[in-house]
Amino acid sequence: MTISNEAVTELLTTAIPHAEVTVSGDGYKYQAHIISNAFEGLSTMKRHQLVYAALNEVITSGELHALTIKAHTKDEV
Repeated sequence: MTISNEAVTELLTTAIPHAEVTVSGDGYKYQAHIISNAFEGLSTMKRHQLVYAALNEVITSGELHALTIKAHTKDEV
């Protein structure tokens, strides 16, 4: 059982409003690039924790197995 790139995008945009989210993947490995000012002042670890919290249900269910995260503020890109 896997999750679509679109479904991952939806989960992230719901959890992190006003974020620019790009998700790619093949059903096993996914890459998420998230640009949001919600990351302002957060360490890389805290940014990743925010992303993982948004995806916790699909990670624990096994729908999403491997995820590479790039999380930046708008000023960092």
